[in-house]
Amino acid sequence: MNNSPDKESLDLAKQNTARLSVLSNTTLVLMKFVVGFAIGSVSIISEAIHSSMDLIAAVIAFFSVRKSAEPPDTEHSFGHGKFEDISGLIEALLIFVAALLIIYEAGVKLLGHETQEMRPELLIAGIAVMGISAIANWYVSHRLFAIAKESESIALESDAWHLRTDVYTSLGVFAGLILIKLTGNPIFDPLVALCVAVVIMKAAYDLTKRSVADLIDHSIPAADEKRIKEIIHQHAEIYAGFHDLKTRRSGPEIFIEFHLVVPGDISVVQSHDLTDHLESDLTTEFPRATITIHVEPCTEGKCTRCGEFCTFTQKHPDE
Repeated sequence: MNNSPDKESLDLAKQNTARLSVLSNTTLVLMKFVVGFAIGSVSIISEAIHSSMDLIAAVIAFFSVRKSAEPPDTEHSFGHGKFEDISGLIEALLIFVAALLIIYEAGVKLLGHETQEMRPELLIAGIAVMGISAIANWYVSHRLFAIAKESESIALESDAWHLRTDVYTSLGVFAGLILIKLTGNPIFDPLVALCVAVVIMKAAYDLTKRSVADLIDHSIPAADEKRIKEIIHQHAEIYAGFHDLKTRRSGPEIFIEFHLVVPGDISVVQSHDLTDHLESDLTTEFPRATITIHVEPCTEGKCTRCGEFCTFTQKHPDE
């Protein structure tokens, strides 16, 4: 029995969680910029830049999940799932931009060209802001990851990775500010900022790779394709074989198609009932799947189309 939420509930949960991410990021960006400029800390300002990219990404994710939830129309007969894939790619590119800006700001400070001296007496405020940022982003990213996994949303997953990297980088800045407080040496400030840039560039690379794979209609994971074959095999007593299984993803939606080979003497009604039953079992396992099954008659072992999935040769090994 399938106990997963229906599509409408998941779409609503996606939009609510994306909205939470926008509100959280807006608050944190303002806090970081105010405290960063007040202290003169390039690592906090770098984190504010990073969070600004997170905010832009969160806004993009919010609108993309709203758009992808729209039903198919005359111009988009396969739905609007690709909007999420495009969103994921844009968000990944934004992380790269944030990393380059951080590297620039840190480089300027390391070379001694900064125009604002750090104010150590305000370090406690910076430490507090970084701690609050880490806690808030951990909570929001945890919610985003949960909904992204349940709904298979690349846009929310990208947004979640934005915030999760912000957690790690906030903790890094947090530690750097404590070291400055303890040692009085401001060199830790730009060094931590550079570490922040390295971490988020790795996340950007992973997200770009995932988003591009979905945009070029990459097959779904091998484990999922194996499960599809297992479900089809559960009906092996009433068909002769299957071949040409193809899958692809479009945002949270997946598309499955294959050729089902049936005995030549069964009726159209029986063939239709079989495909209906297969579609029902597959959508139970993959609720956001669109399934296309092409029915064709078996040539009773006189072909090689079905290969190892030919049940006719298994039942008649001597023919």
